[in-house]
This record gives sequence, C-alpha cells and structure tokens, in this order.
Amino acid sequence: MTIRILLVDDHSIIRAGYRQILQKHRNISVIAEAETGQCAVDCCKQYRPDVVVLDLSIPFNNSSDEVSSACGLETIRKIAALKLHTKLLVLTAMSNEPYPSQAVTAGASGYLTKHCAPEELVDAVKTVAKGKQYFSVAIRNEMNPDTEGCSPLASLSKREIEIFSMLAESFPINQIAESLCLSPKTVHAHRANILRKLKLKNNAELVKLAVRIGVTAS
Repeated sequence: MTIRILLVDDHSIIRAGYRQILQKHRNISVIAEAETGQCAVDCCKQYRPDVVVLDLSIPFNNSSDEVSSACGLETIRKIAALKLHTKLLVLTAMSNEPYPSQAVTAGASGYLTKHCAPEELVDAVKTVAKGKQYFSVAIRNEMNPDTEGCSPLASLSKREIEIFSMLAESFPINQIAESLCLSPKTVHAHRANILRKLKLKNNAELVKLAVRIGVTAS
C-alpha cells in the first residue's frame, strides 16, 4: 500500500527537500503541498492524505501572516476535527516542551525535529501511517523527563501547558479562550493554577520562565 503524504511548510525549498527524501521510497507518494494552515486543511478535505508532515511555525490564513506555533497547533486541531483518519506528524525546529505535549494534545501522532536523519523521517512516516505514535529519543526525554532533571512544567496538565505557552507568547485571555474553545472564565482559572503550581506572581514572571526554558524567544 502506498502512503499518501501532504507536506506543510511555509518554505518551498524545505518542502522540496522533504519530497526528495520521501519519494525515494516506492511505497511513499507526496500528493500535495501547502504553505499555510488553511491550505493544509483544504488539501486534507480534497486529497484525504494518509499522513500530514507539518511544521509548527507556519502562518494560518496567508503566507504573509504572522508565523507562530499557535498557528501550527490550530492547523493540527482543525485537521484532526475533520475525522478523516489522517495522521499528523510534526517536523519542526522547536524541540522544547511544551510544544511536543501541545502537539499531541491537539491531535498529532508523532514529533520530530528538523535535525533528524532522513531515514528517521521515513521511519516516522511509516510508523504513524500504521496508527502508531513516533517520537525521537530527544523528544521523548523532553516529554518524560527524569525526576532529577525534571522539567519546570512537569507539574502542569496538558491543557495548562497549552495555556502556559500561549500566555508566554502574550496572547490575550479572550483569544486563548476562542482558540481552545473555552470560556474566558475557565482560562483565567487555568492561569491562576499555572501561576500557583509554578510559584509565579504574574504574567511577567511567567514570560521570564518561558524564555529561560526555551519555550519562547526573548
């Protein structure tokens, strides 16, 4: 059986590289490409790929729009909501938590960084196409840290990690609520829990922590 792939990245030269790697294998076919989240959703509706390989740092509606991980996560959620049995494999430069956990919560079946070997990309595609999960060793260590080197975010739930990341990127409460299909009151409650668990006083301290652990840029 041929595995039908949709490539999603806002850089055409990167998509070309992925296409070259994947199409060396006779049972893998790249059937479409997209440079925005909305285009990816539309391509899924039209072509019904077996696997979507996508970056998290993409614009959603237009190639000139702001690029952020929130757009990639929104793309994953929207494709998962189509219930087409399409598997989602993240291939991105962002290796730190909470991005891997956020992607899984949104609906991804696998997560690789762009430092992976070509052979690992092929293995990951084949694995998620079978309905299994695939995470590189580095990503597994990020998601399941040893107790001695425990991530500062280890005490947070997946939903709280999602909201932590969006707060770190200065998303307003109402925008977070709309993106996650929650009420603003619920988001405020999650924010209070996040600050309490992390022993932070306010959003400014939250942002400092996020920069320190590599969740967002300074």
